[in-house]
Amino acid sequence: MDERQNQSTISRRNMLRALGAAACAASMPNSALGTPAQQEAPATHNWMLVGSQTAFLSHLPMFEKLNPAGTDYLTPHRFQVILQASFTSRGSDVSPLYFADRRDHTNVKMFTVSPAKDFVLAQVISSPPLKSFQSTVFRGHLDRGGQPIRGLQNVAVNIQKIVHFHKFDPTAQAPRALEYLLFGRGSELFLAHSIVKPPDFDQILSVGVTGLALTDKDLAGAIRISIPSRQNSPADRLKEGEQAAAETSDGRKLSLRATTEFYFEEGELKMPAIFDSTQEEKKAGFP
Repeated sequence: MDERQNQSTISRRNMLRALGAAACAASMPNSALGTPAQQEAPATHNWMLVGSQTAFLSHLPMFEKLNPAGTDYLTPHRFQVILQASFTSRGSDVSPLYFADRRDHTNVKMFTVSPAKDFVLAQVISSPPLKSFQSTVFRGHLDRGGQPIRGLQNVAVNIQKIVHFHKFDPTAQAPRALEYLLFGRGSELFLAHSIVKPPDFDQILSVGVTGLALTDKDLAGAIRISIPSRQNSPADRLKEGEQAAAETSDGRKLSLRATTEFYFEEGELKMPAIFDSTQEEKKAGFP
């Protein structure tokens, strides 16, 4: 591994341990005032990666702290974002290298993406939008011993579709019932826990759906669903092998069966963040 690759494994978690919240706030003095995205300082935005047929990236978010007025979170990671993407190198599609690596390592749940350069996350929805960024794809968590995948180092991540994008609002009220964002393509469907306010948790799992036919047009954007029988808490989240009755935000009913939990994190979604593994993370196998 060359020096650049070693540097890419320096995690957001370790950087925040070292720098603390004050440095994070100082790096983005304009963002709390509602100024344009271009005026916000670039930052390292790491991603979870799921999909064995289509690649989906889920941003690793945080809350960290509030500005003095209590109107905004002082971190460049105050967004929940899901992208559909592909990978290219020197003009050639290298996405199949990722799909093959996932097939060859079925015991590895977590694949991650780390950009080569910092950027402003809100640029993906600006005009003109950010269409691609250079990154390295890791087998495993780049934060926790992940390994760069051969052929997927310093490749272009091409944003094909913005599946979901929202900025955390300190005035928002967390739902009482468990809520997810349903996304995917074809028969490959996923749930991402809907993140609203601290303390919260991040979770991605694959899921089977019955009782509701979904076309790719239906899945042009993430579908918000709730599970009324479950509380919106880490302990009551949908886990592997469990089934639950759910409904969409417009009242359509469906049944869910969770298959694989690819990611679970709650410590970094507290305020302030906790970087040591929580008991629930340990129980889930994501220390």
